[in-house]
Amino acid sequence: MSETKTNEAWMERAQRVLPGGVNSPVRAFRAVGGVPVFVERAEGAYLHGVDGRRYIDYVGSWGPMILGHAAPAVVRAVQDAMTRGSSYGAPTAVEVELAELVTKLVPSVEMLRMTSSGTEAVMGALRVARGFTGRDLVVKFEGCYHGGADYLLVQAGSGLATFGVPTSAGVPAAIGGTTLVLPFNDLEAAKQLFAARGKEIAALILEPVVGNMGVVPPEPGFLEGLRALTAEHGALLVFDEVMTGFRVALGGAQARFGITPDLSCFGKIVGGGLPVGVYGGRREIMQKVAPLGPVYQAGTLSGNPLAVAAGRATLEALTAPGVYETLEARSAQLEAGLREASRKASVPVTIQRVGSMITPFFGPGPIRTWTDADRVDRKAFGRWHAAMLREGVHWPPAQFEAGFVSLAHTEEICATTIAAAQKAFAEA
Repeated sequence: MSETKTNEAWMERAQRVLPGGVNSPVRAFRAVGGVPVFVERAEGAYLHGVDGRRYIDYVGSWGPMILGHAAPAVVRAVQDAMTRGSSYGAPTAVEVELAELVTKLVPSVEMLRMTSSGTEAVMGALRVARGFTGRDLVVKFEGCYHGGADYLLVQAGSGLATFGVPTSAGVPAAIGGTTLVLPFNDLEAAKQLFAARGKEIAALILEPVVGNMGVVPPEPGFLEGLRALTAEHGALLVFDEVMTGFRVALGGAQARFGITPDLSCFGKIVGGGLPVGVYGGRREIMQKVAPLGPVYQAGTLSGNPLAVAAGRATLEALTAPGVYETLEARSAQLEAGLREASRKASVPVTIQRVGSMITPFFGPGPIRTWTDADRVDRKAFGRWHAAMLREGVHWPPAQFEAGFVSLAHTEEICATTIAAAQKAFAEA
């Protein structure tokens, strides 16, 4: 590591060689002001910056670090795998074992294909949905983000929402036109759309719990209604569980809410913090994927031995007794503490949480749709975020991102976070 010791100096260097100084837009801190923390190392619930400071981390690499940073079991698995080589371009026993584990934990996934990212997983799932149904149109919801595919950068959440960009330059209108957009939690709007164009729709995709406009849970009956609606019209229901998979329950959101999708997409936790994506579902659908069927999808590093070793070690750790009870308890502690701290500071904040995903929205709630989320006070969130950083808490640098609690966040760490938040709310 260079002797450069400040985040500002590293950001200045980064901006000369990286667009905005970052490799993913939301990392740039433009939504909250200031400069990002340049990380030197991480362990447990903490990040250690090049500035010499230690921060309690609720970004968690945007979700994968459910065990905490540098979890010993994951480190050992990757180190062991690396001694045997980093990539082969050939099948391995470990990728089969990881696939078997996923199918055991998520019964709706009878067969799967691995990729190197959640974006690739979603692209593969929607391609096979189109190939299976022989239809062209895809339905998504406002505020849901499904990766960087051209036809999905329409009314997306996360970084696009943060920067107020409803779509992306460089996406041809004809491609964007293959995607139809609905308001989240509006089952009646979905029924009207399917009544008009159901015969053209290959798939409906959604985050079953939205994390990319902040945490927005499904209203009672919403997921059940979508399951019935897609089945009625011969379209496939696709759950994007890149964020919620193995996070809100061991079997993902589909296990938590008791819904069986046709296809599911996973990322983040399934790779244990290394680049892995997965899409899978009913066997008859997945048998359309090459080399068995006519839907082509491939990747040089798919099933990478280092990544699947990290994923297997992570999922195995999550099957231990009491894991999700502990995550729920810590997350509930944080939720209650943030709510009370904002109340004492007389700051109008709506705390929304599902499992170990949590967002403080700076405005009245509940937040049910992107229209609701768009009304919150971004500037107040930015002031709060900066104050939290000064107090040593690394919170996601965007109002429309979920924070993540890990098994490494102890009662004491959560209590420290709540105390910091109380000071920060006074500055918001």
